[in-house]
Amino acid sequence: MARTLRIVHALNQFFGGVGGEEAAGIAPRLLPGPQGPGRLLASLAPDVEVVATVVFGDNDVAERGDAAVADVIACLRAAGPADVLIAGPAFAAGRYGIACAAICRAARDQLSLPALTALDPDNPAVALYRADVPMLASESDVLGMHDALERLLAAGRKLARGLVPGEAEGALPRGVRRNVFVESTGAERAVAMLLGKLRGDRFETEYPMPAFDRVPPAPPVAAIESARIALVTSGGIVPRGNPDRIESANASRFGVYPLTGIETLSAESHETAHGGYDPTFANADPNRVLPVDALRALEGEGRIGALHERYWATVGNGTSVDRAHRFGEEIAAQLVADGVQAVIFTST
Repeated sequence: MARTLRIVHALNQFFGGVGGEEAAGIAPRLLPGPQGPGRLLASLAPDVEVVATVVFGDNDVAERGDAAVADVIACLRAAGPADVLIAGPAFAAGRYGIACAAICRAARDQLSLPALTALDPDNPAVALYRADVPMLASESDVLGMHDALERLLAAGRKLARGLVPGEAEGALPRGVRRNVFVESTGAERAVAMLLGKLRGDRFETEYPMPAFDRVPPAPPVAAIESARIALVTSGGIVPRGNPDRIESANASRFGVYPLTGIETLSAESHETAHGGYDPTFANADPNRVLPVDALRALEGEGRIGALHERYWATVGNGTSVDRAHRFGEEIAAQLVADGVQAVIFTST
């Protein structure tokens, strides 16, 4: 008789059946047996048992970070013995994907529990965690649930046996480089690829480069004199003391800070968290990076409608393109919700 594959499943609040966005701040909790898509997972084969489900809040993991992941690990310990942890699938959901990947890495490192997840290849978690966590490709939305769970089950069986999921299970490239000995030199291989390309032959590069999208410039603001203007900066200008602890490089977060009643920034009120340039002049006068004083002057002259009552700040130094893309999407959604008509984005 085949041995039962014991799976513990990790899901966010929505797929775990706890609630929608209003429940995104819930602390991790352990539920018995399969929940939500876990029921489909358990039905895919007779030798599969989903022994328990850990449900976590997207926002809780995003905001509490390691502390929330530690709570998930405590739930996994309480779940009892399992052969593999399956997280998600999270599809294209950024917060969900990052949480799944962080939980998988912690389960492997702290519990020696094989763990994997499935994500849309463009999910920001892929760039952040692909070297650490086995990841499978999924569709961008829940319509790909059945296929993703089938792949996760097949790959989970391999992981439970100490094997590495591969192309057959839809494993995403992990970006790990290894030194190998080959017969031809790099120059010879490069020339062979070039000749193949010129002939129209199929070839594969040894060093895939990231693809950067191009964003067309927005049209001019039609009525700037009545527009609400917001400030966003990657120059790291934050209230003194850096209350959100934005990192000086490779930032993992951005902050949102008030401007109501503030006519100008000062060395006493604000500073830069940026570690990629000499902060002397920015700390002496933060308006050099975040021009609140100039915008207030334009507001007073009636040349703009109003300066928005809050601004957004992060640090671009060493921050990955994928993470910056996620920041941009989240900040843009907040700006639209606030009714902002135009944004001035300042760097260093």
